[in-house]
Amino acid sequence: MAVLKDEIFGIEPNTHAIYLDVKQYLANQRQGTHKSKQRNEIAGSTRKLKKQKGTGGARSGSILSPLFPGGGRVFGPVPRDYSFKLNKKLKQLARKSALSTKVKEEAVKVVEDFTMDAPKTKEFITITKNLNLEGKKMLLVLPESNATIALSARNLQNVKVVLASNLNTYDVMNAGCLVMAAGSVEAINQMFGL
Repeated sequence: MAVLKDEIFGIEPNTHAIYLDVKQYLANQRQGTHKSKQRNEIAGSTRKLKKQKGTGGARSGSILSPLFPGGGRVFGPVPRDYSFKLNKKLKQLARKSALSTKVKEEAVKVVEDFTMDAPKTKEFITITKNLNLEGKKMLLVLPESNATIALSARNLQNVKVVLASNLNTYDVMNAGCLVMAAGSVEAINQMFGL
């Protein structure tokens, strides 16, 4: 039977490390393609609107000024990359902390390695019922890719299937319950060098 090692599943969770790792994950998801036009990018006339003096109003040089309707936007959003770097050891600590948090919450179930004959969502729902996880947000961790299980689960809103090698802090913390195949526990132990 797969053993949940204390070095991974039994540490004192570091909430700040979890926060930083989740923040990085979400930042990396951002496309950063937002854009608004500055005054030099607006199509329009560049003539002086009115004479400089004598009108009693403020001086105005161009209709493209941000002060006028249809003018450019001041300090508007421009395309940029939101991703940032975190140290490898911090990310490892965050993953261990997330797994330890789920163990403390008694939200981890270890099941025997299983396969399905054909992709059947109904059969997968039966499995979740047998585990008393119906309607809960579930993260299923597999040791290696299994197309039939992935296809059976992908139509269910509350279920996500990941490989042990692709496990990340955000997915662990976002799940209500962690269901791990026995082989995936071994894979996680190896991933952390234990």
